[in-house]
Amino acid sequence: QVQLRESGPGLVKTSQTVSLTCTVSGEFITTRYYYWSWVRQSPGKGLEWIGYMAYHGGAYYNPSLKSRTTISRDTSKNQVTLQLNSVTPEDTAVYYCAVSRDANYYFVLDEYDYCGQGTQVTVSS
Repeated sequence: QVQLRESGPGLVKTSQTVSLTCTVSGEFITTRYYYWSWVRQSPGKGLEWIGYMAYHGGAYYNPSLKSRTTISRDTSKNQVTLQLNSVTPEDTAVYYCAVSRDANYYFVLDEYDYCGQGTQVTVSS
């Protein structure tokens, strides 16, 4: 059973950088052909894919967020990290770490093979 746990600051200020960590257990993040995604959901909006870290170490991003996003990994800790720069109140959302066994992204959390409980990030103006 793969388990994902998101962690990070719950509250940040506009223009700051938010850094979130996904700690994975039950599977190595380097296992073929796993893709470790970050997604988010704001009130009244659908699920938005931010990007993913592939098993081979390549990162891929949503073009609309790419300029502000960095996804990295620490294989020694089995963690995937999201950094989102220059945040605004529009970045307020629940952020989820999720995994799929194909190089796709989805608009419904249930489509992923596993996902974490999510962590609330609120950006104050």
